[in-house]
Amino acid sequence: MKRDLQSKKTDRTRTGRTRAGHAVSQSSGNVFADLGLAAAAEKQTKVRLAVAINGILDDAGLRQAAAARRLGVNQPKVSALANYRLEGFSVERLMAFLNALDRDVEIVIRPKPRARKAARIRVSAA
Repeated sequence: MKRDLQSKKTDRTRTGRTRAGHAVSQSSGNVFADLGLAAAAEKQTKVRLAVAINGILDDAGLRQAAAARRLGVNQPKVSALANYRLEGFSVERLMAFLNALDRDVEIVIRPKPRARKAARIRVSAA
């Protein structure tokens, strides 16, 4: 099937239109920034940390009460974490949860490439 999407580069973002005429833009890689939300980098960092924590808890088969004991919090906090309600969690606290789950957290600081306009914060799980 042939794609009918005309695209052009504008500020390193691809834009175009669908067949129905709706505007389409390629994501910046941060949905929170794309939506214009405040503290977008922090929100994305928290979500990525929570995804890692929830994956570890799921793989371990821990129920919320057992996970709460392991993380040193109450069960409602684990429920909030499992449902990605992250307003009550700092990035530091989420990293401490990873340590409580026997995971190392490594922060690497390096100069940004000249080709990229802005520096960024990136979280990746190994």
